Order: sequence, then structure tokens, then C-alpha cells
Amino acid sequence: MRSRLVVFVSIVQAILFLAHGFVYATVAHFWGGVATPWAVKLAFALLSVSFVAASLRGWYSYQTLVRFFYLISAIWLGFASFFLLASVASWIVYGLSVAAGLGWRPAWIADVAFAGATAAGLYGVLNAAWPRVVRITVALPNLPMQWRGRTAALVSDLHLGHVRNGRFVRRVVNKLLALKSDIVFVAGDLYDGVAGDFEKLALPWSDLVSSPQAAALGVYYIAGNHEEFYRNAEYLPPLLRSGVQVLNNEKVEVDGLQVIGVHYRDAVNPDQYRSTLRGMQLDRERASILLLHAPVRLPISEEEGISFQLSGHTHGGQIFPWTMIAKRVWRKFNHGLQRFGALQVYTTYGTGTWGPPLRLGTRPEIVLITFA
Repeated sequence: MRSRLVVFVSIVQAILFLAHGFVYATVAHFWGGVATPWAVKLAFALLSVSFVAASLRGWYSYQTLVRFFYLISAIWLGFASFFLLASVASWIVYGLSVAAGLGWRPAWIADVAFAGATAAGLYGVLNAAWPRVVRITVALPNLPMQWRGRTAALVSDLHLGHVRNGRFVRRVVNKLLALKSDIVFVAGDLYDGVAGDFEKLALPWSDLVSSPQAAALGVYYIAGNHEEFYRNAEYLPPLLRSGVQVLNNEKVEVDGLQVIGVHYRDAVNPDQYRSTLRGMQLDRERASILLLHAPVRLPISEEEGISFQLSGHTHGGQIFPWTMIAKRVWRKFNHGLQRFGALQVYTTYGTGTWGPPLRLGTRPEIVLITFA
């Protein structure tokens, strides 16, 4: 496990070195003397290692300085992604200018490209901090009559930790309180995988659980892949004390509706996942809702008679151009309400962010589902 982590970190750091080197070379070519001072070279070198260094330290510490370092490095990582695109665009436009004999000044080309990248980064920060409510209506076969017209709120991928913390989860819970849904589902990656004050992060959920007007039928949670960075004893007890109900690969009956939860790690192996579902003895003649962090194992879910699967994990790629890669990987299950045979699937973009706290081409969302 440790050797795989070293290899992964080494590959990520090598990519960041190359990307920063390319951006620096672009700055040096298009703006000349700006890149000459040793301070600029040192700044690029330090920025290229900042996110990996902050992540490694952030796994073990929740100190204020560590959190601030992690926040700044994460924001820079997002901006650096846009600056990389600006660098590519600068070289392309410069090449076209030379080929066409337009004589555009290199500095002018870079001014426009990097100004656009900066504007995209600033928008991405603001966009990512503003979760929107997305409303959908779903008709499930054999849905109990008492569930028709009821609502469920879905949140996923809050990634609470050094960037999104107590104030963010409080804002999310306040939005859930205002929605007054009958039930709330939390589809994994509630935490980011870094150190955290889990008592503080879990406390706001108790307000939702005890509310007489919201989540009267409960708040249900399953773990995502980022929870695998912790031991259960680290983050689960405060969450349980807040009243959130953890579905440990089990089925519960909620006023005639079958609610099922399978943790991410227990769906990795298809045979284990199939065995887990079969052990629940699902009633195929009644509607069921499955919480599974990622939109995976859909053939098995449908085969076992699941009606509706709620997932997150993809983030929709979170920021351009990674949004294009996510669409190619996850195809139509990258986001939104889709169908796999008789199974309906909703994949949310998620409510928080991982890595760069930016979104461009996606939006953070809280999904309000009305059952028809």
C-alpha cells in the first residue's frame, strides 16, 4: 500500500513539475524579462510542489496554518490548470499569427489568454461556493401510495476538511432545513480524507435530525471512497451521535419503502456486491432506493431488482477541461437522471469540491426529488 502511494504521489508531482515548467516557459517567451528574476523562478518551483506538500501534511494535521496552506495551494492548483490552458492557447495563436503574417505582439497574445484564465478562475471560485437546488420528479413502479408527493433531498461529495469546513456544512444543513424534505440522503464522500474536527463537522446534522419540519423520516448516509482514508472510529462516532443513520450494507424499511445502502469499498468487487444485495432479500414487488457512492455496478443493481440508484463521485469533472474527460469516462451516467434498463439512476455533481475549490462547466448542487 505504501509503495503504491509513493508511486502515485511521484507521478502526480512529475506531472505538476512539467505543467509548471511549461507555464514558466510561456511566461518567459511572451513576457520576456518578467520571468528573469530568481524570485519568479523560485515561486514557480515552490508552487509546483505546494499541493502535494499540503496534501501530505494535511492528512495528519488540522492546525490553522496547515489548513491555510492547503487552501492556498488548492486554489492555486485550480488557477494553474487554467494558466496551462492559457499557455497552450498563447502558443497556438502565436503560431497562427506568424503563419498568417498578422504580426500580433506576443505580449498582447499572452495578456488576453492569461486575463481570460484569471477571470475563469475567479468565476470558478465563486461558482463552487454557491450550491444550487436542483429539482427533479421521479416516478417509481410499485411506489407505496403514502410516498407519492413526498420529497427526498440528496447531497453528496461535500468533502469536508481543510477547504470546506464547519461553516460550509452549516450552510448546507440550513438549505436542507429550508427545503423541508421528508427524508435526506448523503451519498458518500462527506469527508475529504484529510484531518478534521469531526465533532464540529458532525454537529450541524443534529439540527436537521431534530427538526420537526425537515427530514422527518430520517437522514441516511453511506461512505464513499474518501472515507477510506480514515478508520471508522475517527469520523463515525460523532456522525452517529448527531442522529445520522449509517446504512452498513443493509436494507431498512422507511414507511413501506425499501432504502438500501452499500459502502463504496464493498461494491468494488462485483461478486461481493451481488452477494451483499442478495443477502438483503429485496422485495422486487416494491419500490427500492439504493445509495451507492459511484454510478457503478448498474447491471447488478438492475438484475437484483433495484428501482432507483442515487450516486455522486464523478463531480462531472468539476472544472473544464476535465469535464470532457469525465463525460467520456462515465458517459450518460456522468450527471443527471438516466435509465439503465428498468433501473433509474441519478448522479449528482456533488455539493462540495475535491482539490481545487473551483467549478467551471459544473455546479455544486443539492437535489430535491419529488416522487410521483
